[in-house]
Amino acid sequence: MTSTLVIGGGISGLAAALALLTEDGRLAAGDEVTLLEGADRVGGKLRGEQVAGQLVDTGAEAMLARRPEGTDLVARAGLADDLVHPTGARAQVWSRGRIHLLPPRTLMGVPADPTLLDGVLTDQEVDRALAEEVRPLEEDDVSVGDLVGSRLGPAVAERLVEPLLGGVYAGHARLLSARAALPALLRAAQDGQRLQDAAGRLLPTPTDGTQSAAAAPVFAGVRGGLHRWPQALAGLLSDAGVRLETGVVARELRRKPEGGFEVVTGPRPSPTAYRADRVVLALPPAPAARLLDPVAPGAARALGTVETASMAVLTFALDTAELGGLDGSGILVPPVDGRTIKAATFSATKWAWVHELGRDAGGPGRHLTFLRASIGRHREEVTLQRPDGELLDAALTDLGDALGRALPAPVDAHVQRWGGALPQYAVGHLDLVERVRADVARVPGLAVCGATYDGVGIPACIASARRAVADLRQGQ
Repeated sequence: MTSTLVIGGGISGLAAALALLTEDGRLAAGDEVTLLEGADRVGGKLRGEQVAGQLVDTGAEAMLARRPEGTDLVARAGLADDLVHPTGARAQVWSRGRIHLLPPRTLMGVPADPTLLDGVLTDQEVDRALAEEVRPLEEDDVSVGDLVGSRLGPAVAERLVEPLLGGVYAGHARLLSARAALPALLRAAQDGQRLQDAAGRLLPTPTDGTQSAAAAPVFAGVRGGLHRWPQALAGLLSDAGVRLETGVVARELRRKPEGGFEVVTGPRPSPTAYRADRVVLALPPAPAARLLDPVAPGAARALGTVETASMAVLTFALDTAELGGLDGSGILVPPVDGRTIKAATFSATKWAWVHELGRDAGGPGRHLTFLRASIGRHREEVTLQRPDGELLDAALTDLGDALGRALPAPVDAHVQRWGGALPQYAVGHLDLVERVRADVARVPGLAVCGATYDGVGIPACIASARRAVADLRQGQ
């Protein structure tokens, strides 16, 4: 018999528990799997809350659809018919007091054709990007800001790359690793190529209008909210015989002299101990480092240096008639402009199902528009140290400035705070991950996974979980 503890019930932990099942979706004879989650429910940052009487996402609302891990797992959860893609509404950038469509043919803000940046950038800034300076790059890793700014000019980094990185990592271009965030562009630079040429090769080929683009949608979600997905996965696991326990925080991880592990939970006056042959840690860097310290101190020290960004997701329900129309799917906000919000999603124009939800929420003769704003970047936690009401007011003020009109008082609003939500991939991060995994591999029966290691996106977290389980099996 083999017993396994999965510590952490976000999408990484759920995917790890699923990977421990047999191909027919059951526990192998004699196996035991227990998942421990410290929060009141599984799902981590895939969470939903009531706003204006409707359950809406207050964490992640979409995932990359061009990687199969996420969409395949949605289907496995029985939600294939509810897999949806955003409408054709375009993303926008709120820069220098004006809203612009996000320029076409850009890769994480890096343009394949700088002439298309006109409007977002000044003529001089466009000219600087066109005259890309190809400089020798011998370093194994540099920051995204250094890579893009030195080649295409600081404006491209500040007004295009920065707001996109803020949406993905809640981080800053001058601190984030190019090798982790933009690996293909870094390799191109190391090979002496222009970034704009590399971006052009990596982006889908544009059409002349006489043929269908036929490109797969970039993003996907779940009708009714992405938060439905972890609950469905939890049902699969329970049916397979996996024990899921919520409200259980792991405090200590110990190796037993006779083999295996003991995990201590609960308050110190009356602790509870779980024993298992194998342990998968699907946790953020700080709690993972704390648990690893007695068993893999080198990995713990490395993870202890990984910084995280805190953020808040603010959800508003507004009377549609009072609000007026919205264009595009939302706005990205360059930090250089000094606004409070870093992005806003016009959920009712981005997702058809949210538009329909507004009709149900408003009641007879009234329609509600749902939109979201996000606040908080790496090392800017002071921005979040305000009461919920102040954050809501600040976001509404910014949104009103962006739209050029005062917004009506919300019918309802919700603030979801995500402390230490996103690990920051500093320069050299991938080398750090190799060191962590090498030290953990020295401990038989132990593995780690999650957003810290292979990417912060949902498909990357699922892949990380599957790798962790594969590592466990390989070490048996």
